[in-house]
Amino acid sequence: MNKLLAIILALVLYSWVTVTGDAGFGAAVQEIIAEEAQETGAEQAPRENVFSFVHDPRENPRAMEDIIENPDAVYGFSPNPESGRLKVYAGFDWTDPEFVADAQTERRAYHKSMDSMSDILYEMREKGATTEEMARAVSEERNRLRIEASSGNPEDLAAMKESNLQTYGREEGPTPDQLYEKYGSWATVLQKAFSPNMGMDACCGLYDEYYWLYIELGYVEETAGGEGQE
Repeated sequence: MNKLLAIILALVLYSWVTVTGDAGFGAAVQEIIAEEAQETGAEQAPRENVFSFVHDPRENPRAMEDIIENPDAVYGFSPNPESGRLKVYAGFDWTDPEFVADAQTERRAYHKSMDSMSDILYEMREKGATTEEMARAVSEERNRLRIEASSGNPEDLAAMKESNLQTYGREEGPTPDQLYEKYGSWATVLQKAFSPNMGMDACCGLYDEYYWLYIELGYVEETAGGEGQE
């Protein structure tokens, strides 16, 4: 209960009983105070079975660029409304287990679909393609895969296209030339094509599952004990 409200009720109780001697009214007020205190205590009770990652996303600055802590979210994080890439997802209900389960399924399918990018890379490398040629091909394939992964969810697909439109000026995603202008080299463009959004992985409960990938891509360092260090 609000402390000020409790004080006001207590003063009302004291004044009424003093003037009228009506203890029944006082008992009613006391009952209201007790009920409010009980409800407040229930609201403030700590959540049970709160999910926690083995590897803490909060220790990864790159991941935290796009997400915020949300104790009510299924996996403790939700997209940051100020994020350049994930803000369009901030309006979804990340406290809804059913929604998050669907998002996790789509996210895992997207990770799996990136195998086709590796196939393109290896095939082009064997044929002697330049780094620029491989970067262009893989970047376009990533755009296609991201749209395909959300094709079964119209709301998610619309959010993705809106994000792309706001960031890159086209719904399909960035062009290879835009990425080259952003990163300054085709080698970096190629590397970034395989880079996951670690913040979204955390929101979907997949941060630990793909932690090995963050190590492989150099976003976290592997320690002597085999664990990563952000």
